[in-house]
Amino acid sequence: MEPSPGRLPELEAARPHMEPKASCPAATPLVERKFHVLVGVTGSVAALKLPLLVSRLLDIPGLEVAVVTTERAKHFYRPQDIPVTLYSDADEWEMWKCRSDPVLHIDLRRWADLLLVAPLDANTLGKVASGICDNLLTCVIRAWDRSKPLLFCPAMNTAMWEHPITAQQVDQLKAFGYIEIPCVAKKLVCGDKGLGAMAEVGTIVDKVKEVLFQHSGFQQS
Repeated sequence: MEPSPGRLPELEAARPHMEPKASCPAATPLVERKFHVLVGVTGSVAALKLPLLVSRLLDIPGLEVAVVTTERAKHFYRPQDIPVTLYSDADEWEMWKCRSDPVLHIDLRRWADLLLVAPLDANTLGKVASGICDNLLTCVIRAWDRSKPLLFCPAMNTAMWEHPITAQQVDQLKAFGYIEIPCVAKKLVCGDKGLGAMAEVGTIVDKVKEVLFQHSGFQQS
């Protein structure tokens, strides 16, 4: 996998409703940030770990990170705690006014070298398995270049995880060529005990390093 040569276009003036951010990925020189990791976050309580996950990814030398959030995921973190560009549904619609304007989900698809969906809640799992693309994140996934790695981290209540449809949907994503980072068993926020918790952040970051190394010769530190 060769790193993406392009950058997201300069669109700051066209997106007044962007979430607070430190800087646009396009503003970072390529010599500093060679590999582009796009993190998708969905409406599981595990989205509480988004600030830690982004921070740990930024600790990897040579990585540039951006985040795409669903609307429900916003309930679980504060935008000011995310030190990278944060995109949401409103951005796609605000920046497209006429035929010559950029299409954000396509630009993000081109920009990213790796897509990490963490957490992937039961609702979005079902959408992706069925090809539904009704928000910015699922549009990025539907348009994803399958020659690039896509990693997903399921996270849901144990009863939801044990429903027969869940295994079918996870298998469908793996049939698309996507890489599962399996959920773990623990006491969940709701009080239940069992499988369904998102993998630990350290496990996720280690898998990202492993996949980058396998696909591109990226040197792990």
